[in-house]
Amino acid sequence: MGETIAKNKKAYHDYFIEEKFEAGLVLTGSEVKGIRAHRVNLKDSFIRFVNGEAFLFNAHIGRLETTHHYYGHEERAPRKLLLHKKELQKMQKAVARNGYTIVPLQLYFNNKNIAKLQIAIAKGKLLHDKRNDLKEKDQKRDIQRAMKEY
Repeated sequence: MGETIAKNKKAYHDYFIEEKFEAGLVLTGSEVKGIRAHRVNLKDSFIRFVNGEAFLFNAHIGRLETTHHYYGHEERAPRKLLLHKKELQKMQKAVARNGYTIVPLQLYFNNKNIAKLQIAIAKGKLLHDKRNDLKEKDQKRDIQRAMKEY
């Protein structure tokens, strides 16, 4: 994995991550420039299947001021994901099961400078699960402080 551009920290808070995949993205030139300038937000984005193909919805990729309006792109446009057929089928089966969804985790450039999106099959957390996670995080922080002072 190369340089990380954007992370979806909210996904780790709201979901149990089951299995991760790497997907390519169909992008235009101005979108790639926006990604290179770190103008990306994955916070409220999600993945849906349309006619058997996976699409990334509601991901914000900002435009540069230097981009001509003719070549510009829509900032929250749906973007097609490039995946292997077996991976797509596996994800569709998981979504068909109750409570599973597909969430984007991070956007990065791989070693060959190609934009990739790490996505995961995830199961939604309930409120008490989130509270337990926060409690464990606080306990770990307290332990680290105690070890540092010791």
